[in-house]
Amino acid sequence: MRFDVLSLFPETIIDACNFSIIKRALNENIIEINAINPRDYTLDKHKKVDDTPYGGGAGMLLSCQPYLDALKSVKKENNNKIIIMSPQGKTFNQDMAKEFALKDQLIIICGHYEGFDERIKELSGAEEVSLGDFVLTGGEFPALCIIDSITRLLKGVLGDEESAEYDSHYDGLLEHPHYTKPREYEGLVVPEILLNGNHEKIKEWRRLQQFIVTKKKRPDLFEKFLKSNLSEFDKKILTDNNLF
Repeated sequence: MRFDVLSLFPETIIDACNFSIIKRALNENIIEINAINPRDYTLDKHKKVDDTPYGGGAGMLLSCQPYLDALKSVKKENNNKIIIMSPQGKTFNQDMAKEFALKDQLIIICGHYEGFDERIKELSGAEEVSLGDFVLTGGEFPALCIIDSITRLLKGVLGDEESAEYDSHYDGLLEHPHYTKPREYEGLVVPEILLNGNHEKIKEWRRLQQFIVTKKKRPDLFEKFLKSNLSEFDKKILTDNNLF
């Protein structure tokens, strides 16, 4: 999969992707990451990419020409998606990560300063995406979060292909508790069921814990999950433990 990121600070994107699992995915050619600087495409002799807003107001707005010309320079795959990082956008979630992971190319437009000239959004055809109801100084860090969340879903990226399936939000539930050595620490003991080697019972226990944790911490997600197309396995665990 290819990620093309339009950013005034491309080194932020490239440097942050040079570690851990993302770096391994790059080295194994599972993903490709390109950072394109709109400043390289401005026609302004002073390399400006922003200007004052019509109608007055604080701050500077990013101009159409450098951003749209930078976008035109990106070689488009047939199966691509263009998004623009914006606090006005739809909140990014695991379902969107799985949707985007099916694409061959994700083009991410990162803003800075006060925001975009509205025509950048309209002419690019980009979907506005947000990380949440808060405002950052730029779109680079949200873009990196999206790249990371998508990359770990791609085949061959994680050492254990089942790892992502048990993540929080993968199927609408939060993750079950995890434990490692030592068996006891400051009076807290690893649940006995995890030590008996009965993998079927362990699987049932972990699923039950997902239900319990989600109901306690995110009752909104739990109620939404109950309305989904439940498997017989899930129905049995929910019924046996009076969680319906």
